Amino acid sequence: MSGGEARQATVTRVIDGDTMEVEFADGETDTVRLIGVDTPETTLDDISAEEYEGIPDTQAARDHLYNWGQQASEFATDELDGQQVRIVTDPEGDRRGSFGRLLAYIYTDDRNFNRQLLEQGYARVYDSSFSLRENFDSIESQARSNNVGLWDFDAPSTATPTPTPTSTPDSGDSDDGGLETPTPSGGASDPYDCSDFESGEVAQQWFENNNPDEDPAGLDSDGDGQACESL
Repeated sequence: MSGGEARQATVTRVIDGDTMEVEFADGETDTVRLIGVDTPETTLDDISAEEYEGIPDTQAARDHLYNWGQQASEFATDELDGQQVRIVTDPEGDRRGSFGRLLAYIYTDDRNFNRQLLEQGYARVYDSSFSLRENFDSIESQARSNNVGLWDFDAPSTATPTPTPTSTPDSGDSDDGGLETPTPSGGASDPYDCSDFESGEVAQQWFENNNPDEDPAGLDSDGDGQACESL
């Protein structure tokens, strides 16, 4: 990067997705905070979903970001731990952050690792001034549009499910237990016989609800209280 200070170093420890400890060629050590990017925190209580555009501040979203914070740390470890890298400061950005860490880009084989985190959805753009801000904003926007990495979050539906309707027995003087009363085949004096019923259960229910002592339809031929035993 034009105007920035560049030094060769070895990554001795990856703290999380955007923070590393390094040792320079002259033996000096420092903690580098990647400038312009922010990966999700690796402590659940420190997660703030509202910092990530389009992701709601819900427990599900915080769990999602926590998971991606862990993945960002693993990715940084795989890519950087023990590697020879180039540390480059930004001529337009602060040299040190609020915790005294060196704000810089890390390059591996001329590839900007800060940019790589954005491209693969491991990080958001950190709201600060630095020379690659416009480029980084464009990369984040594209990652969001394509639901890359941490941006691939679907909020659980909060719609109230529609209950499944259940049949309700017709109201009337008798309780038929929800069983459908058959259409009578006989005359007014003897409206039903066993052939009118689909099953013994239906016949028994009708029998019990319609003066079983007199049994006007003659459904209980042997008088044992069981209607249409042949069904």
